[in-house]
Amino acid sequence: MRIKKLAAELLGTFIIVFFGTGAIVADQENGGAITHTGISLAFGLAVAVSIIFFGKLSGAHFNPAVSLGFAMAGRFAWKDVSPYIIAQLAGAFAGSMLLKIFFPANEKLGTTLPSGTELQSFLLELLLTFLLMLVILRASANKKLVTAVVASIVGLVVGLEAYFAGPYCGASMNSARSLAPAVVSGHTESLWLYLVAPTGGAVLAVFADRLIPGNKKA
Repeated sequence: MRIKKLAAELLGTFIIVFFGTGAIVADQENGGAITHTGISLAFGLAVAVSIIFFGKLSGAHFNPAVSLGFAMAGRFAWKDVSPYIIAQLAGAFAGSMLLKIFFPANEKLGTTLPSGTELQSFLLELLLTFLLMLVILRASANKKLVTAVVASIVGLVVGLEAYFAGPYCGASMNSARSLAPAVVSGHTESLWLYLVAPTGGAVLAVFADRLIPGNKKA
């Protein structure tokens, strides 16, 4: 069963990176035909679909920050954090390498890069991941919500945050999503902030969730 969970994490992260960053690549390759709205929608839908497909099997983390956050919240075994992150990274790199094969001339492959200062992007990524993790913690704790509803909620949050902050910081909220295209494309500048900020945001969300009344599973 553990192998199936890791496979689910790998495939879910692959879907998010391949179709999410793939939408960015397709937009660049087709003169802006996908549009920023389309890219935001692609990320949100990819997340929602992955949760629907794999949520009951692996818990649908697909993000190192989410795995860490669940472990800190006492809702995921610490011994499983590293295997989950390795599976997520494997899925992300598979998605980016496949995009590299399909679009060898594309320079950045959807790499997240700041359009302003690194400080601005760091703070945005911190806030975006904080809000995303808080929503995930609250929605997943409510046992009255079926998987499809949780998937819709989380997908909408990802799409909304990508729509708002994408032009400024890339709205990664996921270090696996940022690491893979950066390494495969060779654009690792500013990568540190996309590794540190999502982790910090998830940690802060766990502490915030503990302060909110009714944070126990419903």
